Amino acid sequence: MNIILLGAGRIGEVISVYLNNRFDLTIVDSSQNNLKKLENYGKPKKCRINNKNNITELIKNYDLVIGCLPGKLGLKTMKACMENQIDLIDLSFMPEDSLSLDEEAKKNNITIIPDAGFAPGLSNLFAGRLYQKFDEIDEIGIRVGGLPIKKKSPLYYKITWSPHDLISEYIRNARLIKNNEIIEIDPLEIINKVRIKNNDFEEFFSDGLRTLLSTLDISNLWETTLRWEGHLNKIKILRDLNFFNKENLQNTLKIISPLMDYESKDFSIMEVIGYGKINNKKREIKYYLYDEEKNGLSSMSRVTGFTAGIIVETFIKYSDEFENGVIPPEIIGKNKNLHDEIVDKLKQKDIHIEYIL
Repeated sequence: MNIILLGAGRIGEVISVYLNNRFDLTIVDSSQNNLKKLENYGKPKKCRINNKNNITELIKNYDLVIGCLPGKLGLKTMKACMENQIDLIDLSFMPEDSLSLDEEAKKNNITIIPDAGFAPGLSNLFAGRLYQKFDEIDEIGIRVGGLPIKKKSPLYYKITWSPHDLISEYIRNARLIKNNEIIEIDPLEIINKVRIKNNDFEEFFSDGLRTLLSTLDISNLWETTLRWEGHLNKIKILRDLNFFNKENLQNTLKIISPLMDYESKDFSIMEVIGYGKINNKKREIKYYLYDEEKNGLSSMSRVTGFTAGIIVETFIKYSDEFENGVIPPEIIGKNKNLHDEIVDKLKQKDIHIEYIL
């Protein structure tokens, strides 16, 4: 299998190490430093990727593309793969609706697996499996967080990704399904406290359901993001006072970003809960995941990169079980054998996953 990996940042690094020379892998990135770290895991190729023609030329002689590019290049990557009739496993988390490309992908006889990360990604896989477990399912809820182990005042959060993307979570309406209708709500309108495994968090509704809004026929579906207590009310005050408005945001980030930049290992936590009936009895079934930074790899890189690498491996091994078209992770989760293999391999990477009846 001749594979090309587009993007060798933190997630691309974990994918490359996981695949560990079991396939003919070419690793593309604009950073020589990133490529140098991975030269033992694939053939490095230095290139700045910035448009569809660029991507089309890069991928044309490969069997499979792994996309780890920024969201603004996600759609361009999908279009280039369809033009070349090459399968794609993507982690760009592009803003466009990947399912809108389903018919075009089928016409070109390719499979596109979008959002093949942690959340969205593994959260979708768990939701798809829960959907299959119930005779009647009323509700699925997802709680997810990536947090510093050390809580530091005043904001109790450590930035490990784009500050602009962090702020967008607090100003972009969250979509969820309530009583069979897709609705939008202010993400900070409702701030709840929640206790998970002896830890107290606060949560807000976040816009991470993406393909799940279309693929699961369910009355109620929601996602919340977890923060340490004391973070969200301060963020809400800043937002309501217009500190996150376009004209003020840069100055705001200059002040608050240093307050969220400190030494601490991170951890990832997730609950995916299903409510419904089995044999006419009301039941609750839950997934619980926990992971911490290990061996110099942040937890968020681990849970995202290992999930993606395992999906790549599973797709290659069981290619006959994947139809053409856009196949988000919740569709994979509906297949018990594929789901079980992915979960078992994540556990082998020392990621703690419980299935609680």
